[in-house]
Amino acid sequence: MFFDVHAHVYKYQYPAENGEMLFISLGDLVKKHDEIGIERAILLPLVSPEVYVPQSVGEIIEIARNSNGRFVPYCNIDPRVYTNSSDAPIGRLLEYYRQSGCMGIGEVLPNLGWLDARMQNLLHHVQEAKFPLIFDMTGRSNHGYGIYDDPGMPQLEACLEKFPDLLFVGHGPAFWAEISVLRNPEDRFGYPSYPVEKQGRVPQLMRQYPNLTAELSAGSGANALTRDLGHAADFLNEFQDKLMFGTDICAKNNSYPTARLLQDFKASGEISSGAFEKIAQKNAARLLGV
Repeated sequence: MFFDVHAHVYKYQYPAENGEMLFISLGDLVKKHDEIGIERAILLPLVSPEVYVPQSVGEIIEIARNSNGRFVPYCNIDPRVYTNSSDAPIGRLLEYYRQSGCMGIGEVLPNLGWLDARMQNLLHHVQEAKFPLIFDMTGRSNHGYGIYDDPGMPQLEACLEKFPDLLFVGHGPAFWAEISVLRNPEDRFGYPSYPVEKQGRVPQLMRQYPNLTAELSAGSGANALTRDLGHAADFLNEFQDKLMFGTDICAKNNSYPTARLLQDFKASGEISSGAFEKIAQKNAARLLGV
């Protein structure tokens, strides 16, 4: 069975630009999880307005409370909340959400740089609250969603150094593209198809910083593995204590191969049963202390 660390659901859906209803409904999410073999999941609210209709954290808390333990609620806070400044009292919100049952924060994805003063304020308060932080990262500034960083992720590295007691959980195209050395900086905008010719910044940073982990959700996480299957098994084995399974299913028709890929690696013996269990569920359970 799997523990999904990256799930979304909207109680009140809304139409996208093309008319498709976003996001997946609770009933459809449960059905998808049952098909995949997902026993528990972290629900991540979306609160930044770059491309989504902002969602109430209370909605996620309510769904989790009524799930008989199937769903774990995370809170989410846009760093521009309250005053749009670097001294906003974000700790007040974090404590309120903790008392309401939230066990972490994410998916944090405003289109601001890691070193933006408002982002730094958020990270400071999250470290103080001792919440793990799931983030989405992009290589584009002033366009779309995701925390911005430059090629090589120097801003993220500065934050890993500055906030050593904050557990960062990596996700997103600009993050996972750098599992390999980039051929072009623009490769961070999507899913590179070329093999891992030389190890990139993701494994380097994960080796160097104990407070950087990652989750394998969505097309970006799946592509990080499928683009070079020969490299993928080595990567999973080396970082079996720092990787977590996730889906990031947003719509009813979303489907990602990560669960099957992990099962195939276990069946072939390329990763051990122990490594599979850690990535599939045990690392997530340890992260939350459940």
